[in-house]
Amino acid sequence: MPKMKSHRGACKRFKATASGKIKRERMNGSHNLEKKNRKRTRRLHQSTILDGTKEKQIKRMILG
Repeated sequence: MPKMKSHRGACKRFKATASGKIKRERMNGSHNLEKKNRKRTRRLHQSTILDGTKEKQIKRMILG
């Protein structure tokens, strides 16, 4: 049976941690930063853990 290819777009956006959780970047942190306050922009540059609703689907896309 052939191995399934991983989704290249998902691989660029999500990373698997050592414990098996999925890490992602926050949205709205790349442009129009002069309109957002400093506290908000600092928070947007931090990565976060993906919630459980899409975790199984994203894992299948990343690991192929």
